[in-house]
Amino acid sequence: MPLGPRSLRALATIAALSVALAGPAGAAPADTPASAERAAGAPPRTIALPDGFQPEGVAIDGHRGYFGSRVDGDLYRVDLRTGKGRVFSEGPGTASVGLKVGPRQRLYVAGGDTGTMRVVSARTGRILKSVRLAPAGRSSFVNDVVLTRSAAWFTDSAAARIYRVPIFADGTLPRQRDVRAIRLRGDWEQPAPGEFGANGITATPRGTALLVVNSTDGTLFKVPRSGKRAGIATRVKLGGVSLTNGDGMLLEGRRLYVVRNRLDQVAVLRIADHARAGRLVRVLTSKRFDVPTTVARWRGALYLPNARFTTPATPETTYDVVRLKTGGHA
Repeated sequence: MPLGPRSLRALATIAALSVALAGPAGAAPADTPASAERAAGAPPRTIALPDGFQPEGVAIDGHRGYFGSRVDGDLYRVDLRTGKGRVFSEGPGTASVGLKVGPRQRLYVAGGDTGTMRVVSARTGRILKSVRLAPAGRSSFVNDVVLTRSAAWFTDSAAARIYRVPIFADGTLPRQRDVRAIRLRGDWEQPAPGEFGANGITATPRGTALLVVNSTDGTLFKVPRSGKRAGIATRVKLGGVSLTNGDGMLLEGRRLYVVRNRLDQVAVLRIADHARAGRLVRVLTSKRFDVPTTVARWRGALYLPNARFTTPATPETTYDVVRLKTGGHA
């Protein structure tokens, strides 16, 4: 039956609406227009850090964000609602890399090429404890950290090792003798000296094992954390998807965000409940990215510090944090 003018106009309206809702396929910016966010009174889209700061790690606790300096280990605390912040903890003169907030408002901080970790009060900024993880004299780069109920787990990008540092329920601080070094083996292949291996780390969806990304070859591994199989890495099947330049990671349910630093991307994967396989769901990017290294979430948005590895680092080099609105689990 031929359609009348009114029916044709209705179909055209429906078609236009469908195209608008579908949006572009594939990798696409996840930014919400700044004007719309300002009108809604949203937090700032970009947070300035001190010049020359050289950030890498991020941790969020409530509306407070924490960022560490690769230059001297200073820790910067910012109110995510306003973007205002200050250096609240003076570093030891060596790097602060990955960091997470744990019980008793304590920050667990990876110490980079010092082979150490630190526990810092998130309230006062005081360094409560510094513990050596890697044997003295061995090549080491303690890079990222994830917290489970009973321990902080650190990656070593320069060696086929992860480290377990216990978190004691009574608040006792860890000692050197409490550290356990676990050798990565099984499917794990350590890159050549000078290249980064284990980088980002998080727990599996069930929380019984760890997920570790190898930055150089772009592979993701499930690593048991206890028992006889501790450290025996099994490659997660990703259907041919590579995670080269994989850095910090964030797990929300079965949704895994993997920051690919020098590619200015965040790969969004759906991980199977058993964590033996996963598939790429989406790729996030932004014109405001400048080598983001890791990611945390607050109120429906991702926060990613721009490390700017490709920019000459000077005391005057500017650094910032990108807020990328995704509206929940993107």
